[in-house]
Formats: sequence, C-alpha cells, structure tokens
Amino acid sequence: MRFIFRRCLPVFAAGLLLTGCSGGPDDYTPKPKGFNRIDLPPHAYQPLGPGHPYSFEYSRHARILPDSSYLAQPHWINVYYPQFKASVQITYSDIRRNPALFAKMMEDARKLTSKHQIKATAIEESMMKTPGGLNVAVFELSGDVPSQFQFYTTDSTRHFFRGALYFRTAVANDSLAPVIDYVKQDIVKLVNTLKYQ
Repeated sequence: MRFIFRRCLPVFAAGLLLTGCSGGPDDYTPKPKGFNRIDLPPHAYQPLGPGHPYSFEYSRHARILPDSSYLAQPHWINVYYPQFKASVQITYSDIRRNPALFAKMMEDARKLTSKHQIKATAIEESMMKTPGGLNVAVFELSGDVPSQFQFYTTDSTRHFFRGALYFRTAVANDSLAPVIDYVKQDIVKLVNTLKYQ
C-alpha cells in the first residue's frame, strides 16, 4: 500500500497543478490601484475653552490635548483627530516686545518647514489675511512628508502662533489626500477665528 501511495503522489500533485490554473498568460487582467474608503464627517466647529492667551474655533470631531513633549511650553496644545490619527500641533510664544526673540521665532518657523525639503516634492508658500486683520504665512508641502500643512502668524510685538499638521500613521500621503484636505479646511477656520486675548 505504501509503495502505491509513493508512486501515485507525484501524479496526483501534477494533476492538482494542471487543474488549479485556468487560462493562460493572456487571460491576466491587472487590477486598478485602490485606496481605503475614508468617511469624512460634516464640518462643525466649537470655541476653544478659556485659559490661553488666544482663542479660536476648532472641529467638533477633534479634542484639545496638552503638548506632552519635553520641549513643551505653556499654551502649547494639540488639536487631535482620533478618527484620523492626526494632530494640528499648536505652539505659542509671548515675544514681549523682544526683537531678538521675535527673530528667533521667525527663524525657527522657517527651519521647521525647510527640514522637510529632503522628502518634499514641492513647498508652496503663500500669505493670507484673516477677517480679524492678522497676516498668516501658509506652507503647503507635497510628497511623502510627515507634515503637509504648516502656518504661523504674529503681531510682531507680543504674540507668535504656529501650527503644523501631522499624521501618526504610515499610510502614504496620496491615500490621505481627502483627510489632508478635510483638516486643512478646519485649519483655515481655526486661523480665520484666531484672536489674541
């Protein structure tokens, strides 16, 4: 019985291989590239609570978390989107009519944006003016960069306010494009409602 089994096994395996594949190489059809479906909730906003030298409106789908990094200063916060694993990191400095501190903050903002040049395919810089009269420098970064959207605004005498969008996920930015656009709209709302106390 063992002898028959050993002799029949190769024939049986060859039969499986021949019947397991139907059609030839000409029957292959490439599949289109697909992305995960991302359901985006409707935009809705709420005011930031008291306790900061600034106020703004932010998404109802986000939570305000304190910045827990070792460099964090008072009034550094994260506008965190749990659904997307995304954060808008907000930093704030009271520059107290200190020209040297103001120059340092401006330089730091430029450095933090330019450090992404290694992976960025493009960095577009533009200026916008908010309804409250604040000038805002906006940086949009393309390519597989960790931060796709950054901005800063200052009155050059006391307040320096900066924000940067980050995702805590390994998903490629082209897959995240709808979410990036969604959060960018929320950031524009945040900036347009920004007021210093």
